[in-house]
Amino acid sequence: MTAQATLATVALELLVLMLLLGGLAKLATAGGHGQPGNLSRLGPGVLVPDRWRRPFMIFCATGEVVLAAALLCTTWPLVRWGAVAFFAVATYVLWELRRRRPDVGCGCFGEASSAPVGLRSIARAASLAGLAVVVLLVPVSGADIVSGFSAELVVATAAGLAILALLSPEMGEGIARVRHRAPCEQRPMAAGKALHRLRASGEWRAHAPLLVSGEPSDTWRELCWRFFVYSGRTAEGAPAEVVFAVYLTGRRAPVRVGVMELRDEAMRESIEVSAVH
Repeated sequence: MTAQATLATVALELLVLMLLLGGLAKLATAGGHGQPGNLSRLGPGVLVPDRWRRPFMIFCATGEVVLAAALLCTTWPLVRWGAVAFFAVATYVLWELRRRRPDVGCGCFGEASSAPVGLRSIARAASLAGLAVVVLLVPVSGADIVSGFSAELVVATAAGLAILALLSPEMGEGIARVRHRAPCEQRPMAAGKALHRLRASGEWRAHAPLLVSGEPSDTWRELCWRFFVYSGRTAEGAPAEVVFAVYLTGRRAPVRVGVMELRDEAMRESIEVSAVH
């Protein structure tokens, strides 16, 4: 087997594996009884109205399984183009989710992908799109995997799996579950520790000049996020509330921020939220 054929065969193996894992994990999430409202916090779920979230996830999962089977069984160009389009669109959707809905997970592997979308998830989708292009240019099928089996193919596949594992944030949560640790939303974390993470972040340094007080006026926790509200001013000098959201797991946990202008005292009172500890 030539180096080109080996690369294409490894690419096919990885694409089929990721499609099958993603599809089966989505089916398990859609058919299971996870945390209440879990589908509203996963990538496919936020794209559609509430009543369509479960059917939509099942549809996506079925499509992934069918695409994986088609990639194995045929070299038909339409199937190969379908794989390229699927992962290209997935990359774009993840980028938009990270920009517009930083509070939700990608849902790539169902409930296991509940952590906020980060650059690793986007890079993984882009890498899989690149592998799909390789399979498009060098058409191989499941028969080539069997006929071309060799030590070289095994080593190349292992290298590809290692790269995908590094690009998969789900690995950390999976290891935590294997160690019988509670999922993120059930793990205790003192508000002071979350505040320390906040003050060490670039978002804090960028928005600190807007704050009129160094202490939060309110704080509460929602699932894996701790929120801190500070009195402040907009860049134009109008009264505002600056809300920071700190993700509570991961070594480089993301921090999000929003600045909300307060036009009058009545509006301030209408949006106050009691702290939940």
